[in-house]
Amino acid sequence: MEFDPGLFIGLFARTFTFWWVILPAIFLGLIVGAIPGFSAANTIIILLPLTLAMDPEVGLIFMVALYASSRMGAGIPAILVNIPGTAGAAATPLDGYPMTKQGRGQQALAISFVSSVFGGLLATVITLLAMPWLSQVAYYLFSVEMIVVMLFGISLIATIAARDTLKGLIAGFFGLMIGYIGADVVYETPRGTFGFLELYDKVPLIPALVGLFAVSEAFAVIENQSILSERGKAAMQKAGWSETLEGVRIALSKWWHITWTSLIGLVIGVVPGAGAAIAAFVAYQQSRTFSKTPELYGTGHVEGLIAPESANNGVTSGTLVPLLVIGIPGGATAAIMLVVLQYHGVTMGPDLFMESPELAYGPFAAMAVTYFIMIFTILPLARYMSQITVVSTIYMSPIIISFTLVGAFVPRQYMFDMYLALVFGVIGYIARKTGYHTAAILIGVILGPLLETYFLRALKMSEGDLMVIFSSTLANVLWVALAASLVLPYLIQRRRRLRRGQEAAAGGTTE
Repeated sequence: MEFDPGLFIGLFARTFTFWWVILPAIFLGLIVGAIPGFSAANTIIILLPLTLAMDPEVGLIFMVALYASSRMGAGIPAILVNIPGTAGAAATPLDGYPMTKQGRGQQALAISFVSSVFGGLLATVITLLAMPWLSQVAYYLFSVEMIVVMLFGISLIATIAARDTLKGLIAGFFGLMIGYIGADVVYETPRGTFGFLELYDKVPLIPALVGLFAVSEAFAVIENQSILSERGKAAMQKAGWSETLEGVRIALSKWWHITWTSLIGLVIGVVPGAGAAIAAFVAYQQSRTFSKTPELYGTGHVEGLIAPESANNGVTSGTLVPLLVIGIPGGATAAIMLVVLQYHGVTMGPDLFMESPELAYGPFAAMAVTYFIMIFTILPLARYMSQITVVSTIYMSPIIISFTLVGAFVPRQYMFDMYLALVFGVIGYIARKTGYHTAAILIGVILGPLLETYFLRALKMSEGDLMVIFSSTLANVLWVALAASLVLPYLIQRRRRLRRGQEAAAGGTTE
């Protein structure tokens, strides 16, 4: 796995000749990602006969382009109508949707597209250059380390709770309790299922996602004629191409923010089973922690939109690393790619890089080319996509509920999941009306079961010794970083208050 410039240049040039495969995959992925319940994984499963009939190289390029574009597509409804297309986009509406309500939907989409493209492109290039080292990450992040990584994401609940501590913590712990519904991971004993067999495999994520965000939002906005504020309507009427260009300029001015948040996504993506949702929440939490204006997060802050979008696109290249290097898929989409490659007789592992380097490095070249093409094909659409926000809620709300209920049905094809989405919609609506944050509930639902799995696995390996969570040097470093990320914001905020007080006192003395 040595760096060969000639090989990579030739590989990129060859990949561009497959534009006829990449372009339809981009637009299909964009549509698939934007529909809640659909994903790159289940779309590739539907198209499996087609990909199996293709040449291995062509099939791989098609799957990679679909995977990368669907990740970007998931952020579109998250920004415009507060509906994350996938769990990886669950942190995007925290600041993306407030921008839309202010009439800055076009600008928010442009920022999202640029962040996604450059975050994904940067992560892909770094993956190509640092493959030998990145391939070792999965060997150092075990259950103990992953517990701390999960807590980074869950600590976002505390961040949200900073505005109303009691309500934030109640919402977060309520989400954690919902996440623990289902058969436990040790004895398979059902917990809180109320006799429903459909809940034995835990609360399905998509119905919870679309219910808490989409259905509850539809219930809330139907009380008004538009999702836009009066100021937002005026801004939308004046919007032109300049809004898209302004969004591009803003995103490019935050290039360093895009860089380090996409690296968070890359590292988390290399760990099998971690996923984009964890990366997005961790990146958002870290972005707010080290921000000079943390109080602006959740109000339509640009950095709050950039962080999750860069991170969840950084994950895409990371998930392919364990697949190609050690034959372990990093996610559901990578697992399907493994099936296709094995069907064609391709054996994963270090030998692949020696025997067929064009096939081993091909997915990363395809991903880089896909992101490059997307910036020219998708960015101009931001102006037209944002126009959906001017549609009256009388028509929009029933459409949102209909589409999201279908999306809730698709993954498992249970009518129960549609009813469950409506139940979560009512829960989300009540939460909104009473001042509880639906994002805090969703964080608990997504990350709670994962934390339990890693924690019990660590206890099982240590024969019940709780101190196992401090048994690793890397884990201890992460514990210190976690403590610092929770304490530092309060210390910085206190220091700023003292400084303002001193400046006010000095100003009074001068007068």
